[in-house]
Amino acid sequence: MSVSHASPFSIKTQSFGSLSEGGEAQLFTLANGRGLKVVITNYGATIIGLWLPDRAGVLADVVLGYDTLAEYEQGTCFHGAVVGRYGNRIAGGRFQLDGREYTLPINDQPGGLPCSLHGGPAGFHRQLWTAETRLEEDAAVLELSHLSPAGHAGYPGNLLVGVTYRLNQDNGLQVLYRGETDAPTLLNPTQHAYFNLAGAGQGKIDDHILQLAASRFLPVNAGMIPRGEMERVVGTPFDFVAPRPIGSQLGEVHEQLELAGGYDHTYVLDDPSWRKRVAAQVLHRESGRLMEVWTTEPGLQFYSGNFIPEGERGKAGVHHGPRSGLCLETQHYPDSPHHPGFPSTELRPGGKFHSETEYRFAVV
Repeated sequence: MSVSHASPFSIKTQSFGSLSEGGEAQLFTLANGRGLKVVITNYGATIIGLWLPDRAGVLADVVLGYDTLAEYEQGTCFHGAVVGRYGNRIAGGRFQLDGREYTLPINDQPGGLPCSLHGGPAGFHRQLWTAETRLEEDAAVLELSHLSPAGHAGYPGNLLVGVTYRLNQDNGLQVLYRGETDAPTLLNPTQHAYFNLAGAGQGKIDDHILQLAASRFLPVNAGMIPRGEMERVVGTPFDFVAPRPIGSQLGEVHEQLELAGGYDHTYVLDDPSWRKRVAAQVLHRESGRLMEVWTTEPGLQFYSGNFIPEGERGKAGVHHGPRSGLCLETQHYPDSPHHPGFPSTELRPGGKFHSETEYRFAVV
């Protein structure tokens, strides 16, 4: 079914198949009439594809992913999904809130140190979200909502969470998060799309030029858990204050690169205002495709795709591998419940969680 409107925006809805445990997933294609098209499924609130022109006007899908719903059900890389309740890691799969300890499923154990990652094996990325679409004067909009019941994946509180994707006329894709709870809980959602501005399956992202609005990052232990301090990036391979190729210092000897197999660290954004401001810029010189990431969040997890399986089959028969895509996950810091000095991820009854991230695309 297609929805038409006098504006150049359009939304197309179609089936994406049946889930193994029941329920029908859908695909939503949002287009702005300016060459930008994004395909999203309500399974995991997942970005399936994002089509951008290069400087010659040639379109390419710049988001890694799969062809079928079954592959998303079985995948382990969180391709394109919204993850939570807690994006990133919680050490030991445990946290305390108001004097009570909660135990979470363990799904990630780097360095032999257990933790819970991205809300656990059955987090938001494994849920079928309720979807509504609409056309506005200046945007195509997909609203997704999900009720996460108290006790699911070990978290307290019935949580009503929402994600709105808004494709605007300025080639921006806004991602707006919201949440409410009936009991104290944690909430730290983020988007886990892997980008390759050359096109999905078109080699590594080492030649992408990255700039981050952050002069500090969070060093981690062997379990990829922040140690607690913030370290200056100057004089280290983690310095992207000035733009440079991602791969230019990956070969340097540095404890943090060795622990993560590359970059998989939270950067502390220099502007502490919580207003929407630029956090990152990525350029692929050959195609001219440019992406800026704007956010209201205090941190950004830069992941260079170190553990994408070699030979993983992607869309249209292309193959992925380590560093074939990069993630720029806007979020609060990992393991915040164990670090009182980190911004709080607690959400309480009567409070409303709001967060906004926008991916802005251009050709230079």
